[in-house]
Amino acid sequence: MRRKERVLRSAPAAAIAAAAIVMVGAVVPAAATPAPTGGGSAGAERTQVDAPVPDVNWGDCGEGLEQFDCTSVEVPSDYDEPNGSTTEIAMTRMPATDPENKIGSLFLNFGGPGGPGVQNLQLMGDALFTDEVRAQFDIIGFDPRGVGQSDPATCFPDQETENEFLAGMDAFPITQREERRMIAQSAALGISCTAVSGDRISTSSTANVARDMDLLRQAVGDEELNYVGYSYGTFLGATYGQLFPDRIRTMVLDGTVDPEAYVGEGDDRTMGRRMGQHVATDETYQQFLQLCEEAGRQQCALAGLGDPEQVVEDLFDQLKENPVDLELPDGSTMEYGYDDAVMTIFQAMYSPMQWGDLAATLAALVEPAEANRAFSTQSGGVDSIRDFLRAIGFFQDYASVGGAIASTCVDAEHPGTLADYPAQADAAEEEAEHFGAARAWVGSQCETIRANDEDAFTGPWEQTTDASVLVIGTRYDPATPYAFTEPYADLWPNASMLTVEGYGHTTMMTPSACANTAIEDYLIDLEATDGATCTQDVAPFAPAAQSEQPEVAPATIG
Repeated sequence: MRRKERVLRSAPAAAIAAAAIVMVGAVVPAAATPAPTGGGSAGAERTQVDAPVPDVNWGDCGEGLEQFDCTSVEVPSDYDEPNGSTTEIAMTRMPATDPENKIGSLFLNFGGPGGPGVQNLQLMGDALFTDEVRAQFDIIGFDPRGVGQSDPATCFPDQETENEFLAGMDAFPITQREERRMIAQSAALGISCTAVSGDRISTSSTANVARDMDLLRQAVGDEELNYVGYSYGTFLGATYGQLFPDRIRTMVLDGTVDPEAYVGEGDDRTMGRRMGQHVATDETYQQFLQLCEEAGRQQCALAGLGDPEQVVEDLFDQLKENPVDLELPDGSTMEYGYDDAVMTIFQAMYSPMQWGDLAATLAALVEPAEANRAFSTQSGGVDSIRDFLRAIGFFQDYASVGGAIASTCVDAEHPGTLADYPAQADAAEEEAEHFGAARAWVGSQCETIRANDEDAFTGPWEQTTDASVLVIGTRYDPATPYAFTEPYADLWPNASMLTVEGYGHTTMMTPSACANTAIEDYLIDLEATDGATCTQDVAPFAPAAQSEQPEVAPATIG
């Protein structure tokens, strides 16, 4: 197989591949509730967190964000030294609209690792939850340590240098030459991240994020935690549950990550293989193809070109040999090849509301005339391939990969050497064609990260809390396989499991009024029905779907 060498790549697109897998004031003593705080193994001794609780001074967020309050607080960098050096945590709040009947605060994690909580809450705002939930809770988003505005873990001296480095990376390697290049680049990235932010990476475990969240809970005056975690946020929820089992009021855990698979103790597979995203994506992709064919040409552009699966397979073959040049907004060009197309499909599987535009984009690469008709008749505000790639985050504003790398590398096990990854990718490709190789390289940069967080929590994961939790899974979820949902729910003594019969990644990305009502009943009245099911509001390829896609900063693992 022969392909042209790349002349320019989109740095943000490569950043996804590289990461792929997310308040200063007076202090008073923390509540003295016993809680386990650390230990990387089941037998590790657990000790009490005793750290000063920061004083929260909310202020304005700036023009256009009048609906929100903003602040930042200082928390211990290392909870083994609670009165030592600190790290900054950025927070934003959407105040309860009925403060007289307020239940408390509702903390959010939008996924990742590396997903910004401040930006995402400000982007989504009223699109999250029902009016009743927003009335009775202060909705709080925070950037986990190492992420966004919270003393971010960066990998290069400046944004320009990082962009230049990432511009030379493939989404994932195809040929042996590209594999060798990916190994060298992953090694260089890990070394650079360690050199620039090793101190921040070494305290960036999810366990420390959980400890931060418990301090933030106390700082806003709540006796118990109300929490909604999406995707990676369910791993954070499971970690918090183990460290602070007596401090939970409610937890909505949507799009579950298997904590044992994520950590990977005793598992020699790469993180990408353990997470099962390649298999789940293939299952969701098969649904995309089937529903496209059923929708026909009027709603799915690929169906106008023949059998959708064969059309895409032919396109894959074409792009392997002859990538196409896409003009970027600044006038430069990007060579768009097979790896880019696979990653575009992977990202678009997150929400069925994007499937019509995905089909039009793929059709545009095959037959521009068909695509022009498709974009003009089907799309809600998406007029070109570039528009769609921006809409799904393939083109995006700069964000450092360090925030995602930090938690991923200190929380989880990895095979041990970059030389293992090509064989792992081959094995994953046998498990799920196209998507296996795309996801098997997740975590490769961790092999040269020389930082370790001794306070990371890696199990056991059987929960002891008396609080009820609501666990949600979507039937065809490409990022957090539905097969993980019931085993995850079984970790909790009092869990109710809700199944969304549909497609995509979490109810945040695929709205369901039924699921929103179930979440409302649980958060407000602590009522939930185990075994309940819901449907989604908009079916794939429905004309109205294209204009209702929620805007959210992309995560890396999920």
